[in-house]
Amino acid sequence: MDSGHREDLRADCASCFGLCCVALPFARSADFAADKPAGQPCANLRQDFRCGIHVRLRDSGYQGCTVFDCFGAGQKVSQITFGGTDWRQAPETARSMFAVFPVMRQLHELLRYVTEALGLPSARPVHKELRRALARIDALSRGSAESIAALDVNALRGEVNGLLLRASELARAHVPGRRKNHRAADLMGARLAGADLRGASLRGALLVAADLGGADLRDADLIGADLRDADLGGADLTGALFVTQSQLDAARGDAATRVPAGLRRPAHW
Repeated sequence: MDSGHREDLRADCASCFGLCCVALPFARSADFAADKPAGQPCANLRQDFRCGIHVRLRDSGYQGCTVFDCFGAGQKVSQITFGGTDWRQAPETARSMFAVFPVMRQLHELLRYVTEALGLPSARPVHKELRRALARIDALSRGSAESIAALDVNALRGEVNGLLLRASELARAHVPGRRKNHRAADLMGARLAGADLRGASLRGALLVAADLGGADLRDADLIGADLRDADLGGADLTGALFVTQSQLDAARGDAATRVPAGLRRPAHW
């Protein structure tokens, strides 16, 4: 099912002031070639806010950058919250801008999930509440820098998660048989090749390096699942719920992998 992505929930790096390359920290690891504290520009960030090694991020040891998605928060902060004034032109805005960005990213992630839930016909019983939640989150995302930075975003996520869970249960109710529940399960490195996981709950599951080759993941709920280096070769994710592009980008797949509508097959597969 097409998750009903809105264009404003897609990253537009050309309209952003390189916020993910400055505001967020990263540590030297398999995902990043160097340490960088929050608030310090990445050494690869150019004056025009573009990445100097964008075409060779993976080969340069910055795989973590290739799987990051701000869900459109970068351009919202840059062009709306701060009206197009960048942190280099106005250094006095930097601290506030960098504090707002991670909160805005969470708001946009919630907007993305709620938008998808509203596209599920079987979740119609909660559509009214979902529409109210969408309007509320959208309004919060358009507030002042001060109001956004002060948000209790964890509490908001808790409230919205309840609605998303109900939408998920309604959407998966049509799947025949007993649906597996692996919510928040530690399945790191698990051997699940060919597993019948249709309609399963894999919400928040740790699936790092798991073998899901040929697994049936149709209509499974994968919200927040960690798919880093998971093998999705030949797996069927048709209709899988709340899958993001960054989850696919972090996994390994092949030409036989069936991805949810609205998402693209990663170039490195």
